[in-house]
Amino acid sequence: MNLTIDGIPVIAETGKSLYDILDGLGRFHGKLSTDPIAAKIAGRVFTLNYVPEREKDVNERGSVRRAVAASGGVIKLLYYSDPQGCDVYRRTAQFVLFLAISRRWPRAVAKMNCTVGDGLYIKVDGADDFSADELRRVVDGIIAEDFSLNRRRMPTEEAIAYFLGKGEDDKAELLTYREKKTIDLYESGDFADYYYGETAPRTGFLRSFDIIDAPDGFIFIFPDRREPDRVSPYHEMPNFFQVYTEGKRWGELMECETVADLNGHVKNGSIRELIRVNEAVHERRFSGIADMICERGARVVLLAGPSSSGKTTSANRLATQLRGHGKMPILMSLDDYYIDRDKIAPGPDGKLDLEHINTIDTALFGEHISALLAGESVELPSFNFKKGMREWSGRRLSLGANSVIIVEGIHGLNPTLVPENLDRSAIFRMYVSPLLPLNLDNHNRIASSYLRLLRRTVRDFRSRGASVEKTLAMWDSVRRGEERWIFPFQENADVIFNSSTLYELAVLKKYVYPLLREIQPGSECYDQVRGMVKILNYVYEAEVDDEIPPTSIVREFIGGNSFYR
Repeated sequence: MNLTIDGIPVIAETGKSLYDILDGLGRFHGKLSTDPIAAKIAGRVFTLNYVPEREKDVNERGSVRRAVAASGGVIKLLYYSDPQGCDVYRRTAQFVLFLAISRRWPRAVAKMNCTVGDGLYIKVDGADDFSADELRRVVDGIIAEDFSLNRRRMPTEEAIAYFLGKGEDDKAELLTYREKKTIDLYESGDFADYYYGETAPRTGFLRSFDIIDAPDGFIFIFPDRREPDRVSPYHEMPNFFQVYTEGKRWGELMECETVADLNGHVKNGSIRELIRVNEAVHERRFSGIADMICERGARVVLLAGPSSSGKTTSANRLATQLRGHGKMPILMSLDDYYIDRDKIAPGPDGKLDLEHINTIDTALFGEHISALLAGESVELPSFNFKKGMREWSGRRLSLGANSVIIVEGIHGLNPTLVPENLDRSAIFRMYVSPLLPLNLDNHNRIASSYLRLLRRTVRDFRSRGASVEKTLAMWDSVRRGEERWIFPFQENADVIFNSSTLYELAVLKKYVYPLLREIQPGSECYDQVRGMVKILNYVYEAEVDDEIPPTSIVREFIGGNSFYR
């Protein structure tokens, strides 16, 4: 059959997998930077074990497979440098890691926890002699075996019985909410597991990583995003880790550690109490942060966080708490200090990188903050996004004795934002991010970026008229900007606020699910949408909007937020 792989015409034999085809073309060199790891066909990601034209399809239907037909035989290869290729690598790592633990410590319970920079923290219980070095030895052996990662389709009821027999009740319980009657499992010997997406074709594709000891488990360090043939530099993040651990503790206390637990709360009505407790925890936390600001005597709060983390609502709720201390909060936005668009040099690709710190007039911002703290009056700019330029309207600001400025913006933690000679005690840095502690099950976490994308999709459609396709088309660029300009400075914060709530997936589903279901095969974002839907398929909807207070961070996305009336 005729294929076009990365723009190159290829004649492929019937029955050959993409891996076999590419291997025959000499496309594999044992380097993560140059070896393809998956393929994209008609908007969907496929394993390289995918066979474009099976003999049975030709014999039975006289045609190639559906995706290949839809794409006209056009196939795009994915690499680790591609966001979707990186996801494929991560799922491969999960399979190999959990297989290694099963082989060496068969009675242990391993649980996905959180990402720490470019590392993944996994907790291991029930293995007294566990060590990262021993795990690395077993993992290296599995990689050396270089066996094919193939899936076997199994009836869901059979899979439930399998996991119950293995003592993996978390998986069995989750699968009781699965509507499909079958599920695909990756297998090796008597070990089986499932993931929500493709893996690499073979275990030997797991390269350029490290495994280090961590409290009660280990951290798997991924390859560097820009130089995949080397391990990413690892930096400890104690503040981030502590906040995430606190979120996990609340999940345990509220008996809501997994999606199955959340569904139980929806079914028995206790989700209303879950909402009330979540919102009370947030309010208590905002109150404590206001206490910290006042105790220090800070005059400027720099509030940063990634997209859809709830920065605007957090700024307003913090302002309310500061008013309770007798302070006069003043809200400012770093967006007003954008440089005129026509004065920004385009990047190597000819496009403007609007996430770059150089798009902010940091010199002017620093001058204004210095002048305000010195008791002077300044004229504030505003940025006209339609015209792409800064405007001046004569709006002036000076600080009173009880004034506290709250500046919201993605670059709020960047050390270049304020002059070094400013009194350190006058500046308070706050980082906001939804560090969701909820898992699908022990081996499948729900990434904080997934929750943020759901939030953004709902908000952009509701308040900005943006389609799902438009939101998703920008997402990779947004993520790249966050990884470069936000995440490296998380630990600079005086406080990290976890803006996630345990209940919101059940609330967001009714808003986002119908939008996602409208995306058809062939769309460029179809695979992303499939990944989002796969998780939501397990989540029960909750009709509890009347329980969510108007000041809730969740209201920033579903509407009804009193700060915007």
